[in-house]
Amino acid sequence: MTQPLRIDFVSDIACPWCAIGLSSLQLALERLNDAVDAEIVIHPFELNPQMGPDGEAVLGHLARKYGRTPAQIAETQAMIRERGASVGFAFGQREWIYNTFDAHRLLHWAGLQGRQLPLKEALLRAYHGEGKDTSSRDVLVEAAQAAGLDPAAARSVLENGDYADEVRAEEQQYQAMGIQSVPSIIFDNRYLVTGGQAPEAFEQAIRQILAERNGAAPA
Repeated sequence: MTQPLRIDFVSDIACPWCAIGLSSLQLALERLNDAVDAEIVIHPFELNPQMGPDGEAVLGHLARKYGRTPAQIAETQAMIRERGASVGFAFGQREWIYNTFDAHRLLHWAGLQGRQLPLKEALLRAYHGEGKDTSSRDVLVEAAQAAGLDPAAARSVLENGDYADEVRAEEQQYQAMGIQSVPSIIFDNRYLVTGGQAPEAFEQAIRQILAERNGAAPA
């Protein structure tokens, strides 16, 4: 019997592990096939809320924020590309980090239109796959159109500053819940899984949740 499952996915466009985690989660749901009818709801988190409008070079940003050398950064990026490829996400060469607040505003609006997940996927591809400036309104509108949204309405949301308060309130809500890193995935409003886990880990977690819900041992 197919069971409904709410999945709250707290993440940032700028987070490569969020791209891996979302792709991995979707593979796990495909493997579960008819066991679960999942609703994925995207929530905002900003890794770099103070990032200026011009952004910052990746190498300089990671060196300053984490104290990493260029060699360490290259090694990590190679590992991330490999992990992405294993779950069907293609990372490109990205040299710049951008502010993501407007992207979160657009995602909030897309949720009201029932097209949030396709927009999230389009934004992750634009940022991590194509190295595009996702603080640019033109890039954001292009992603909205690719996700099946009205480009004129998307541009209006961006230009009018819509949903800024709602995004900040959501960010504060999840910070107050103790979310300090992303991706953070909450299943059934009760179970927290963090990080870009492998599909097998997500599948096991979901089976465990469904089994506990039904008072049975996991399959």
